[in-house]
Amino acid sequence: MTFVVTENCIRCKYTDCVDVCPADCFHEGPNFLVINPKTCIDCSLCVQECPADAIYDEKDLPPDQHHFLELNAELAEVWPVIGETSVPLAEAEDWIDKPEKLQYLER
Repeated sequence: MTFVVTENCIRCKYTDCVDVCPADCFHEGPNFLVINPKTCIDCSLCVQECPADAIYDEKDLPPDQHHFLELNAELAEVWPVIGETSVPLAEAEDWIDKPEKLQYLER
């Protein structure tokens, strides 16, 4: 099992989750974070730290977010590991909880 960053992280990119991750499994893109399923140790510490409520256990993924499991794995292969907290995107507060943000994902 692994944990998965979902759509609500797009254009927010809060990094509170990164500080609590003992496995350094988060990878950073321009406007989104992903979890590497190969390095995630299923500790769940990141879930409660995410201000956007964008992280789910893969077994609890909402049906409309299942494609993010594959997307996290794909992007973790090309994006660098992020090991410490950084400032969220300037527009984070405006974009939190907005639907249909996948079109804005920058690779």
